[in-house]
Amino acid sequence: MSDIPEDLEPYAIALGYDAKNTPTVLAKGFAELAEQIVEIAEEEGIYIHKDAELARFLSHIEVGDNIPRELYVLVAEVISFAYLLEGKFPEQWAKLYNKISTQA
Repeated sequence: MSDIPEDLEPYAIALGYDAKNTPTVLAKGFAELAEQIVEIAEEEGIYIHKDAELARFLSHIEVGDNIPRELYVLVAEVISFAYLLEGKFPEQWAKLYNKISTQA
């Protein structure tokens, strides 16, 4: 399945990222398979980003393949946001955070 038809929803694409390699498409599907992907993500506490256009771009990538260079920035923003939600911050932020006064 290399493309998800526009009239078939819901659809889902799972990405994996290990900080050493480019993000990879781990799973993708529509209808019942999409629901299973989302259900597993919810059970595992994995951030679910809802973006139909990004999903449509990613739908052209085969499972196991890395995302293309053209999507690096978009996917990096999603991954960064997911990390922040988990309380994971870059080491450089600790220095900045300690300098910020929270007292008004």
